[in-house]
Amino acid sequence: MNNPAPTQSGATPRRTIDIVNASLKRRYAQERRFRLVGVFAVALGLAFVVLLFTDIISKGYTAFQQTYIRLPVTLSQDIIDPTGTRDLNAISGANYNKLIRDALRQQFPEVTDRRELRQIYAMLSIGAPQLLREQVMADPGLIGTTQEIWVLADDEIDMLIKGNIDRHAAQSDRQVSDETIAWVSRLEQQGRIAKHFNTIFFTHGTSREPELAGIAGALMGSFYTLLLTLVLSFPIGVGAALYLEEFAPKNRWTDLIEVNVNNLAAVPSIVFGLLGLAVFIGFFGVQRSTPLVAALVMTIMTLPTIIIASRVALKSVPPSIREAALGIGASPLQTQFHHVLPLALPGMLTGAIIGMARALGETAPLLMIGMIAFIVDIPHGFNDSATVLPVQIYLWADSPERAFVERTSAAIIVLLAFLFLMNLAAVLLRRKFERRW
Repeated sequence: MNNPAPTQSGATPRRTIDIVNASLKRRYAQERRFRLVGVFAVALGLAFVVLLFTDIISKGYTAFQQTYIRLPVTLSQDIIDPTGTRDLNAISGANYNKLIRDALRQQFPEVTDRRELRQIYAMLSIGAPQLLREQVMADPGLIGTTQEIWVLADDEIDMLIKGNIDRHAAQSDRQVSDETIAWVSRLEQQGRIAKHFNTIFFTHGTSREPELAGIAGALMGSFYTLLLTLVLSFPIGVGAALYLEEFAPKNRWTDLIEVNVNNLAAVPSIVFGLLGLAVFIGFFGVQRSTPLVAALVMTIMTLPTIIIASRVALKSVPPSIREAALGIGASPLQTQFHHVLPLALPGMLTGAIIGMARALGETAPLLMIGMIAFIVDIPHGFNDSATVLPVQIYLWADSPERAFVERTSAAIIVLLAFLFLMNLAAVLLRRKFERRW
């Protein structure tokens, strides 16, 4: 009795349940396809991230080691301190280059040709005498003795030892001659060549010689810039968010301010660089290439992020907190500073850290205010000429030497490590102090 009656043409009409089941099958199939597309997109993104990190790490990890040559250097008093007074000025002006070259030449007594001697001397870094001078000045008791000293090798020797130069390739296809490779092989057999941890990379400023180039100057420039940026942007951002969210009247002017704050968060960073160049340098006369002007630019750039995050944190505080404080006689200002602000502070700190992480990785606005200058000295204040780590990476990436390629990748690893730590700190702060209402 439940069977549908046949139509005039003799065909039986489809039941409603059959139509629904067919529709469900199509929708389930569409959902499966959508999930597969989503999984594929996530997997593709992760694959590219892994490929990027693999490429950077494979090229950069070798920069954390540097090649040295162990030489028996005779620290002759006649050359270093002929008067025997241990005067630091006399010790500093000694001919340390001759001491190192004599020690290296003793390893190859059969070499007398001037051309070959120049090739032997080229195995040592141009900065090796300066490093030896620093050792002797730190311990003048070494004068008059013969010491086994690890002397910094040239960057080409370093690339050869690390396998970045093929020893078996034709001489015309590599920068190191056959004679040099033979001399290096002899020193290796004697145990006089080894790779040590590259402390220079973390303690020296930049240099045109790859083996002497370090990130200390860029790190200190980034530190001063971020420190001053945090000091300027966090109080201003929190104050602006507190006023807009809690005290400002709701009218067309506050609406206009809110719209502009949200729009500033999406403005390209180079626009802030142009603003800093025109206002801070051109109008106020702030010195170029200093952490001070960089911090002023970064403050303007990070303020929208901090303001938006702070307003969201303030909104997350339940109205009952405000009502309870006002109900027991607290003033509106006391309510905000004693009750609302402490509860919203974890979210504000998270926004500030994210803003600082963005400022740490920015390059374009800093190029506009002169942070691209070649600065060897390590800055010691906010008004000293400096560069920052992203700009240092940009400068090294433009260098043709193979040794700068690995230092560029190593600097990227350091930068990524700092960004990872800052974002990890933001997550931990949010999880530790965040309250759910």
